[in-house]
This record gives sequence, C-alpha cells and structure tokens, in this order.
Amino acid sequence: MTHVSVRRGLLYVSIAATAWGSGGAAGALLHRAGALGPVPVSFWRFACGAALLLLATRLFGLGRAGGPGRTAGLGRIVVTGMAMAVYQTAYFAAITESGLAVATVITIGATPVFVAAGARLLLGERLGATALGAVALALTGLAMLTLDGGSATFSVAGVGWALLSAAGYAGVTLLNRARPGEPYATAMGGFVVGGLCLLPVALVQGLLPQGDPLVSWSAILYLGAVPTALAYGLFFTGLAAVRATTASVISLVEPVGAAAIGVLLLGERLTPQAVAGAVLLLAAVGLLALGERRGTVEPVAM
Repeated sequence: MTHVSVRRGLLYVSIAATAWGSGGAAGALLHRAGALGPVPVSFWRFACGAALLLLATRLFGLGRAGGPGRTAGLGRIVVTGMAMAVYQTAYFAAITESGLAVATVITIGATPVFVAAGARLLLGERLGATALGAVALALTGLAMLTLDGGSATFSVAGVGWALLSAAGYAGVTLLNRARPGEPYATAMGGFVVGGLCLLPVALVQGLLPQGDPLVSWSAILYLGAVPTALAYGLFFTGLAAVRATTASVISLVEPVGAAAIGVLLLGERLTPQAVAGAVLLLAAVGLLALGERRGTVEPVAM
C-alpha cells in the first residue's frame, strides 16, 4: 500500500467528510423522487459504490492487494461491511424514533468520544490538552449547528439506536486504523458485504425506485459515486496516516457541508446560532489538524 503523508491524509479525510455531507441531500432527493425507504437507499448506495470501485479497479488498477495477509484482510473487510450495514440501519432507526436533529447530534457527536476511548485502550493513542479541548469545542459547535431552534424529541429507543450507530462507525474507524489494508479494496469489499446484509430488508421495503427514473437513477449514481465510493476510499486512505480520533473529529464537518448545500442549492437560511456553531466546529477541526501535522498532540495521563 502506498505511503500517505499526514498532510495528505488530513486532506483525504476532510474531502471524505465534505462529500458525506452531500449524501443526505442525495438520499432525500431519492426518497422524494423514487419513493424509496431508508434501507433501500442504503442498499443502492453500497451496490452502486461497489460497482464503481470495481470499474475503477479494472480501469486504473485500484484496490489490487494480495500476499500473506490476504485471509486476515478478508476477515477485516467482512467485519467492516457488517459494521457499515449496522450503523447505517441504526442511524435511520434513530431518526425514526427521535428525529433527524437529535439522531445526528448523538450519532456524530458520540463517535469521536467512542473512538478516543477505543484508540486509547486498543491503539495506545494518547490525547493532549489541545486535542481534548478541540473535541469539546467540536461537540459544542455540532450541537449549536444541528439543534438550531428545532424541536428535539428524545426517546430511550432513539438514543439507543444512535449510540449503536456511533459504536458501529467507531468500530470501523478503529479496526481500519489498527489494521490498515488497501483502502479501495477495503471500501469495495465493505460495500459488498454491507449491501448483502441490507438486501433482505430492502426487498421487503421495495427495492426499485418509482416515479421519475432519470432523477432517481441519477441520484443513485451520485450517491454511489461521491459520498460513497470516493469518500470511503479517501477516508480509508487517510486513516493510515492520521490518528483515529483526529479522523473522527474531522468527520464532524459532514453537517457543515450539508448546511452549506442547504444554503447554496436549496435556499435555506442559517440563524446566527447555526453560523456560530459551524465556525466553532471548523475551528476545532483546524486546531486538531494543525496539532496532528506538527506532532504537538502532547500525551496526558488518562
């Protein structure tokens, strides 16, 4: 696997998080235009992403891996795919129980906490005062941006599903940080496994999109190409060079990207609280990225 510098790794994770921010809008468009439920949308996301990465493998030689670690790599890919299916489904279940805002805050907000704890216990990564402050600042900004005057609906089931989703995403991050493999092979294999896990439920809910076929299949193609194939390939590539906790905090810019799309393309307006939250979140990400590049994430006793 090609060596990736810390600077390039930070760039790749940032691009991935930004691309993920457009996934919600594409999924919402597919739901409206194609009348698809959340699980079929996730299935098509994985299926299209896998097909596009397979095409890239044939055309550009991406994802070609082998050697003595092939069996262990296969096991890691299977676990990655199963975890991806779990956190996708659990996130949609959390939205059903508690609404989009609460599900987003708990799922995305709990992820760096889980990753930081897991990275400390399993990977020996230590966070310094700067990094801990950046995590706290990022979570504050996330709450301000996402819970912006909307009605918050809490439920035990909703919180439980959101925490399960966060745990699944954290597991994928920690596993692929601890045992990095060929990133595009990992992403493609994960999509295949995740898609197979979601297929039975997708068939029950209705697999094929209805309504305007051009809009529906264009949304599927975009969802599979940008927030899935491109984003996960870059994320797994960057994860080999960037600390697990840093990668998870950078991923918090996903709702910032979603908010930007809402303003630029959908005519939405952000309140001062939401703008301040976005600024805090981006500042925290920048602070942590700067510390990662300088190697100044000083260890503290934990």
